[in-house]
Amino acid sequence: MMDYGIDIWGNENFIIKNGKVCINHEKKPAIIDIVKELRDDGYKGPLLLRFPHLIQKQIENIYGNFNKARKEFGYKGGFNAVYPLKVNQYPGFVKNLVKLGKDYNYGLEAGSKAELLLAMAYNNEGAPITVNGFKDRELINIGFIAAEMGHNITLTIEGLNELEAIIDIAKERFKPKPNIGLRVRLHSAGVGIWAKSGGINSKFGLTSTELIEAVNLLKENKLLEQFTMIHFHLGSQITEIHPLKKALNEAGNIYTELRKMGAKNLKAINLGGGLAVEYSQFKNEKSRNYTLREYANDVVFILKNIAEQKKDLEPDIFIESGRFVAANHAVLIAPVLELFSQEYAENKLILKKQNPKLIDELYDLYKSIKPSNALEYLHDSIDHLESILTLFDLGYVDLQDRSNAEILTHLITKKAILLLGDKQNPADLLAIQDEVQERYLVNFSLFQSIPDFWGLEQNFPIMPLDRLDEEPTRSASIWDITCDSDGEISYSKDKPLFLHDVDVEKENYFLGFFLVGAYQEVLGMKHNLFTHPTEAIISINEKGYEVEGIIEAQSILDALEDLDYDIHAIMDILNERISNSKLVNDKQKKHILGELYLFLNDNGYLKSIGV
Repeated sequence: MMDYGIDIWGNENFIIKNGKVCINHEKKPAIIDIVKELRDDGYKGPLLLRFPHLIQKQIENIYGNFNKARKEFGYKGGFNAVYPLKVNQYPGFVKNLVKLGKDYNYGLEAGSKAELLLAMAYNNEGAPITVNGFKDRELINIGFIAAEMGHNITLTIEGLNELEAIIDIAKERFKPKPNIGLRVRLHSAGVGIWAKSGGINSKFGLTSTELIEAVNLLKENKLLEQFTMIHFHLGSQITEIHPLKKALNEAGNIYTELRKMGAKNLKAINLGGGLAVEYSQFKNEKSRNYTLREYANDVVFILKNIAEQKKDLEPDIFIESGRFVAANHAVLIAPVLELFSQEYAENKLILKKQNPKLIDELYDLYKSIKPSNALEYLHDSIDHLESILTLFDLGYVDLQDRSNAEILTHLITKKAILLLGDKQNPADLLAIQDEVQERYLVNFSLFQSIPDFWGLEQNFPIMPLDRLDEEPTRSASIWDITCDSDGEISYSKDKPLFLHDVDVEKENYFLGFFLVGAYQEVLGMKHNLFTHPTEAIISINEKGYEVEGIIEAQSILDALEDLDYDIHAIMDILNERISNSKLVNDKQKKHILGELYLFLNDNGYLKSIGV
């Protein structure tokens, strides 16, 4: 049976048991059972499930692997990590992360005023805060306030103008001051989609000349003791280990050179983010070529080696790997609403007493198809349909003939797939998948829930939640419910998705989109005013699971208010127009107003029988 590559991307977090996707923790509950309970409680449409234990697992993995490497190599420098809030700022994630990271002194990274204020409110006492990105005087002042509150904060300088502002503000404010970090513009660059985050042409960081000037400015203004960290960043997803090794050698040497210049409080190198997540469902197209253990070992070994060669202090190591921590914890669940071919049922066939010859031939193909001729008849039916469509365009057959041809071709396709599957000839089956693919209409917005697929062609693991003890037979394209042709995950021969044939009028069929916890929620857009789906925090325990909290999807009124519409004015206008209608009586008007009130206070996702 098909496992959808769960052993590649699943990170042992998810397993298949009794034909269902299960959480590989404690009692190993099935995700489909959690979904059914939530739907029974009235939560329809797409659902985002958060699993806090997977946040904890990733934090433990990072600290555990780096501490093992430090012990193995006798590394004298420390290790710590901060989480970049830009990766996922939603409270259902951040609050759990802060609580679960407390024992590790796990900190937060901010890249804006709003994120810094969030970090100041929620960060654990004594845990580090780093501030990256461009800064104005106001943001720098907030950083000083954080230091005055007692936070262990480092302002990372992206340009000399920021350093000059810090020097000025330090003269005006109280005694506590933030630590200062310098972001280094390395010559080394990463690889892949996010490679431009590093390298000499990067948007961020100081050149060698600017680094020297920055140290001299700090000396002149008696702030050199506040300079404690250098920082670099190769990109959000470092897919290969070699660029990191090169960058570490460059950064390690810059670190020792700056200490030679008198920066004796410089004791840390911040590697930024980039620790990769494995998104691939296919062994021949993996997203990364290294493990976390290899990553940690290489970082520790290279920095230790440089320090020993230069006879200098081994630096404390900081990382900001947000994607690695956040991606696993969230799963998007969306119900299938419709199959494109579901209307092509045999009972819809209306044959005439006298049909065009091609229709009679199609009917004969349908009735006489068997394993030995299935592939041949499938090809014949597709050719016949093309001929019928041409004849229709020329006016030689009517709409009923065209309908019959479409129905018969789809019926033959379904039969052929089943017969070829029974014949167990995967080569024959794969050869025809483009021609026979099914389109699944799924109740979600691609632009809202997995925008990186649309914007960057980033793939996410997709699989049904149950029926995994049955072989899926349909090559699948997925359509979302937006009014946009880009809202589609097309079938690909290189990365094929197969799903089950299903009658959605009789049964539910749910798809899971995995590893969506990083960036997707914060980048999601309200295309067609589809909002963030209903989210539920699921705690896995020895008894099974517990739903710890639910945040419902925004109502239509809330979504309109976010766009600065006056929702009271909207209600008044609708009331007035219904009241003025001459088409319904007063009793009907009252009923219609009640309906409108319910619609406006519900979310905008589709509703359907059983779905």
